[in-house]
Amino acid sequence: MGLEEELTEIAGTYGGRGAPAVHPSRTDVVVVRRGEVVVKAHSERDDPDRLALRVRAAGAAALTGIMLPPLERKVLRVAGRALTVWPAGTPVSAEDAHADPGSAPWEEGARLLARLHAVPLTDVPRLPEAGGPGQAARAVRRMPGDGPLQRLVRRAHSGIEVKEPAPALLTHGDWHLGQLVRRERWLLIDVDDLGVGDPAWDLARPAAWYAAGLLEPRIWERFLGAYLASGGPALGAGDPWARLDLPARALTVQLAAVAVFNAARDGRELDEAEQSLIEACGRIVGLRKSLQ
Repeated sequence: MGLEEELTEIAGTYGGRGAPAVHPSRTDVVVVRRGEVVVKAHSERDDPDRLALRVRAAGAAALTGIMLPPLERKVLRVAGRALTVWPAGTPVSAEDAHADPGSAPWEEGARLLARLHAVPLTDVPRLPEAGGPGQAARAVRRMPGDGPLQRLVRRAHSGIEVKEPAPALLTHGDWHLGQLVRRERWLLIDVDDLGVGDPAWDLARPAAWYAAGLLEPRIWERFLGAYLASGGPALGAGDPWARLDLPARALTVQLAAVAVFNAARDGRELDEAEQSLIEACGRIVGLRKSLQ
């Protein structure tokens, strides 16, 4: 029996009915939805013990109405893979968000992040470090080849020094619009990088898109304004870019490295959005040279 068939059977034991749907993934993660149940086979790189802490935290009372709670608070194991079981929700349509990004739930995501960051660490089970800061380095290491694009991305990354996160708050670790689902209300999903860290990293992806010209200023202002109006503690008083600059540069490099990896794997040229990320890496390198 293959992994997808096993996930389908497990979904059935939790009440999932009907034909399964396999959600596409560019990694080794496998997600199967059957009716109102979702079973996720996590990456072979994920530490099951850390994952178990994160799943328990998602089910904590303090995160009610913020994160989607698991159907099963234990991490299951099948064929050496860690599995988690969740109720199904309606995600943000990637097609609609691309065609009309202004209609996406930016404010709702920002408010949820503000609430998440404000949860006292004493109100959730002990958690490992959040996963955000290490993702750029992993993406750069995974990037194949040594052509001009790869060298530019590596130079941009070499100047980014990630220090110990401060403040250390409850952090999602990998937020983007795909980490929202609706079940009567919008909720955060995906605990893979949930942990203790610098919450500014949760705002870094839209900040990087904005800085690269991929997110309209009015949408960025809606997102940032909703976060600040909800009392989000990530940025403090004053200029928000004082806290956002380093995470946004790191996410720019990360996204550019992923773009180069995907284009090489697919045997194609970079698309317009991916090229904008490469150009943003060039500006990062140029700015650093001008300051030396």
